[in-house]
Amino acid sequence: MKIALIIIGVIILIFIVIQLFAMRSQENIETYPYKVNKKYEDFEIRSYEASLFTSVKLSGNKYKESSSKGFSILAGYIFGGNKSNEKIAMTSPVAMSLEDSMTMMFMVPKKFNKETLPQPNQSQIEFREEPAKTVAALTFGGWATDEKIEQNKQKLIAALVAEGIEYTNRFYFLGYNPPFEVINRKNEIIVELDSGEAEKLSP
Repeated sequence: MKIALIIIGVIILIFIVIQLFAMRSQENIETYPYKVNKKYEDFEIRSYEASLFTSVKLSGNKYKESSSKGFSILAGYIFGGNKSNEKIAMTSPVAMSLEDSMTMMFMVPKKFNKETLPQPNQSQIEFREEPAKTVAALTFGGWATDEKIEQNKQKLIAALVAEGIEYTNRFYFLGYNPPFEVINRKNEIIVELDSGEAEKLSP
């Protein structure tokens, strides 16, 4: 009994250390920069800066299947799987377009541009310049699943319709936490606004 309690105590201690490490490492990660234009009850309007991303297009449209494959490919690139064997810092969040063929994207740290980024070893990795955009964003917690992503996408649509805000069909899922982080998980659904609406709601 005493040995079992010691083992449980050690497991709990290891878990706490891992979670503290995960939270501390998140503090130093470069994030996709934006400004909040307006807050509503269930969502907010944001203006994102133009940013450069590494991306990979995936054949499936299911989060569970596509996210693992896409993350593996892009993580391989930033962890040294490129022509220069250069490691590139991880950024946050990881973005996925919610289309019939999903695209996963990692933001490129600001110190790089298209010319200075090392060339990937895998041909399916592309460099993608995302222009400045105005979006509506809805935040939800816990572990993301296909069901939760769809539910929150519909919740965002309903909230936008209720406010009379016009939006496009360009929806994205944003995930902020590494897989081993359990506490304070953060996810978002964002959608680009119609150009006229974006101009109206921009600062």
